[in-house]
Amino acid sequence: MKRKDAAAPDPTAIGDVSSPPFARLPDPASLFSARSLRLRQLAEASDLAPYLNFVAALAAVQHDIQAELPFAERPDAGAVLRAREFEMPPLHRHGMEGGETINVIFDRLFAAANAIEKPAPAADALARVIAADRQARLAMADTVLSGSLPADAIAEHIFIWAALQVHFARLASLLDEKKLTPVADGVCPSCGGRPVSSMVVGWPGSHGARFCSCSLCCTLWHYVRVKCVLCGSTKGISYREIEDHGGIVKAETCDECHGWTKIFYQTREPAAEPIADDVASLSLDLLMREGPYHRGGFAPLLAGF
Repeated sequence: MKRKDAAAPDPTAIGDVSSPPFARLPDPASLFSARSLRLRQLAEASDLAPYLNFVAALAAVQHDIQAELPFAERPDAGAVLRAREFEMPPLHRHGMEGGETINVIFDRLFAAANAIEKPAPAADALARVIAADRQARLAMADTVLSGSLPADAIAEHIFIWAALQVHFARLASLLDEKKLTPVADGVCPSCGGRPVSSMVVGWPGSHGARFCSCSLCCTLWHYVRVKCVLCGSTKGISYREIEDHGGIVKAETCDECHGWTKIFYQTREPAAEPIADDVASLSLDLLMREGPYHRGGFAPLLAGF
């Protein structure tokens, strides 16, 4: 396996960006089904096919369980205004103890996931999550929301994360994207989550713009290129990639914070999807382990590798 290094700036042309919006909210009705389809496509030509197909089945479950869920409650208008005034994300990441919807999502997702094909360790982990009481599940949810997964219980927390994604994507979809404003570098303007990756998009009106993708609610937010997603530095930014991979994914490294994040080029691969393609590009993670940088953001589906 070879790597290809590229000193800053990113050599991809950026002069064709028009007027991108600041944020693009998730559409839960299509988000997870599209991700599942992309994962299936990627699995066809990947050594990771068994894992990609498992994650595809889990994404299909995330889509299917929404059919009979209670309507998501629109965030309180006053709370949204206060969050904007204090430069905070409008969706609260904690304090779910009094809500019933998240428990319904837990029950339905875990029951549906029980029927999909999975390796034995994942099946055992799901059985433990199903047997856990409400407080134990909420405690695991708090761990996921903290942006870290315990090394001895990664699989259990991935199922919790999958349920939280459904919950927060539904809430985020009810926000007014025109009223979202930047919160901080590496922070989702909807829910405060950390990015899983960023993507140079090919959308009409935004072609060539870079958007970060939230690992929790799946909001996409505009973030200028050749700037560290993690710390905001514009110094010491460079790019690494694996040769013969078509330049579809690169590692953006920062010499200020010594972190790196993935950047995908939808302009080169229109079907690219932030989470699906993140899992499928595990080889880049393995390559980057050889260097001095640590991966930033939050990528739970690769936590066990």
